[in-house]
Order: sequence, then structure tokens, then C-alpha cells
Amino acid sequence: MRYRASGGLLILFGMLFVFSCSYYSLKGSLPPHLNTVAVPLFDNRTPEFGITENLTDAVIDEFIRDGSLKIADRSAADVLITGSIISVNDRAGAFDQQETVQDIKVYISVQVECTDQVKRQAMWNERITQFGSYDPAEGPDGRQNAYEEAYAKLSQEILNKTVSNW
Repeated sequence: MRYRASGGLLILFGMLFVFSCSYYSLKGSLPPHLNTVAVPLFDNRTPEFGITENLTDAVIDEFIRDGSLKIADRSAADVLITGSIISVNDRAGAFDQQETVQDIKVYISVQVECTDQVKRQAMWNERITQFGSYDPAEGPDGRQNAYEEAYAKLSQEILNKTVSNW
């Protein structure tokens, strides 16, 4: 009889663990009134062309992939993420013995504000800098790949700050 009771408790705790984990993974730690997000086109304060569309798309895609907030129009969204690309810098990363550049890092800095539109208050406001790397021998395609890497890192950081800042 004692073994039957402890086995039943073990099953009960196991079920509670499974159900609590599945619920947590669906919504994260967001308050229940936050269900949708809008990401208008980022501003561009740099001379670089086309980066605002690519970064904005990367952020939207990251929220779609995550699924904790659904994409909505700006006027209907519970959360609003606005941002400005404030700088893009290329820096030599690694040199070989002949002092030839082997690796270039493209740093992108973005000022981002995340607002709870339901409660009309800022959730967070930060300057975020991320980078992507490329081999200069790859030319323009390598640089574009470095941009894509930086966009992915920026969008992941924006998502994480938004959904787990609670």
C-alpha cells in the first residue's frame, strides 16, 4: 500500500512538472495583458543604404519564430518596439604574421525603445551593439553575410530583452 501511494505521488508530480513546463515555454514571463507586438521600420542615421528594412525584417522574423507575441499593426499592438540605427563601423579583427587583415567585424549600434502600449509605459530603452565577421577576400558577399549575422544577433537580443525582462 505504501509503494502504491508513493508511486501515485510520483506520477502526480511528473504530470505537474510536464504541464507547468509546457505552459511556461508558450508564453515566457510576459504579463498576461501583452499578446501582440508592432515593429515599425527602424530609422537610419547612417549613410548605409537598405539596412533599416533588413534589420526590421530580422526583428519581425525573430518574434514570429519565437511565437510569444503575435505581430500586429502599430495602432493595435500591446507592445511597440521602435529603433534607430545610429552607427555602422567596420573594424579589423585579426591579422596574420604579415599584418594582413584576416577578419573584419561590422559593428551595428541601434537605439531601441520597447513600450507597453496598454499601460502606456516604457518597458526598456537601450543602445545595443552587435557585430558580424567576414574575411575581406570574400568581398561584398562576405560583408553582406556579416550584416546578416549582426542582424540576427540584434534581433535575438531585442526579443530576449522584450520577453524575459519581467
